Amino acid sequence: MPGYWFKTCFLCRATCSLKFPVQGIVTSCFSKSQHLIPLSAALGKPAYHSEHSSPRLVLGIETSCDDTGAAVVDETGKILGEALHSQKEVHLKTGGIIPVIAQQLHREHIDRVVNEALRASRITAHELSAIATTVKPGLSLSLGVGLDYSLKLVELYEKPFIPIHHMEAHALTVRLMEPVDFPFLVLLISGGHCLLAIARGVSDFLLLGESLDESPGETFDKVARSLSLINHPECSSMSGGQALEHIAQQGDRRNFSLTLPMSQNIDCNFSFSGLRSHANGIIIKKGREEGLKKGQILSCVADIAAAVQHTVAFHIVKRTHRAILFCQQEGFLPQNDASLVVSGGVASNQYIRRCLKNVTNATGLALRCPPPRLCTDNGIMIAWNGIERLRAGLEVLHSPKGIRYEPKAPLGTDISDQVRKAAIKVPRLKLNI
Repeated sequence: MPGYWFKTCFLCRATCSLKFPVQGIVTSCFSKSQHLIPLSAALGKPAYHSEHSSPRLVLGIETSCDDTGAAVVDETGKILGEALHSQKEVHLKTGGIIPVIAQQLHREHIDRVVNEALRASRITAHELSAIATTVKPGLSLSLGVGLDYSLKLVELYEKPFIPIHHMEAHALTVRLMEPVDFPFLVLLISGGHCLLAIARGVSDFLLLGESLDESPGETFDKVARSLSLINHPECSSMSGGQALEHIAQQGDRRNFSLTLPMSQNIDCNFSFSGLRSHANGIIIKKGREEGLKKGQILSCVADIAAAVQHTVAFHIVKRTHRAILFCQQEGFLPQNDASLVVSGGVASNQYIRRCLKNVTNATGLALRCPPPRLCTDNGIMIAWNGIERLRAGLEVLHSPKGIRYEPKAPLGTDISDQVRKAAIKVPRLKLNI
């Protein structure tokens, strides 16, 4: 039958004709008796009926890197439905993310992920108030899949489109979980980014500093590969960062001394590539001393992992401490109830969180972190950022034609020169961890 696919019907659980005007988005079903069944019936009774009497609903779609995520969130902060497909196992085998493979996997799974999120939410696409999608920054091939797919939905269902900055979504996720008022200081640490910024409002950020080379997550992943942690019996199913954190718990960081990056620079920028090169040199030297072949595990693997994790954490702590002192000196944060929000995939690292807790205790800030499952990339944070922008009336596009994805995109207004000119010296801080 032209224009129809034969699949298992959501309602009758039998194989019948399902109409897919946009690939994978079911809009109607013909049962064996050929009665037209609307999608709302196939997906269950809708939870909302009147746009005027019910909270607004946003579908969020995330494909900036290697996770395909979708979620429906309402403006009260209720997560109505979510779905996520992780590519971790595939990329573990290849030793890193290959953009072409990530793109293909997004294409293969985005239909299913979006439909699962809608089905779990008991919401039809017609009932959505808007569709929000990550358009920057990220892998260009991955971003393109999410944007192309979303624009088809927007056209089909005649919904507003909300383009999302991936890092803004990470920064605002905490406001989904608890009441955090603007302004607040935010530290975003992930596999692709590392930055400090002041969040003054939705889409209103002042950038204090960022990584000049690679991210902490990238450093962890590369060191984990150099240590061959995927071959360690306790780490075979873990990502590089997870494996390094796990093994580091068994080691003594004091057995190896790594140079703290940028110790003479009085700003809030980061650098991790030199640290990673130093660690790799140690790994190569120890491997030769122990006569190991490629892929074998060093006897001191836990000590090296612990030293790398501690040095990365201490570097982050020093820059964050300076950022807090700068904000307090310049009056960028409230005198009472100021917050440091930490988000992004590396924010799930419990050692780094404990180190940062020392900083907030010393400076009087509250440390606020989303739960680990919302620190990594997901559709929930995109949908929530869509809600925030919908409320504020910011970049809600009723005619999104011509919109493009941006693989590289800064967050907010850069005032890092102002931080540098302030020349704030950070007092010595003992880490109780």
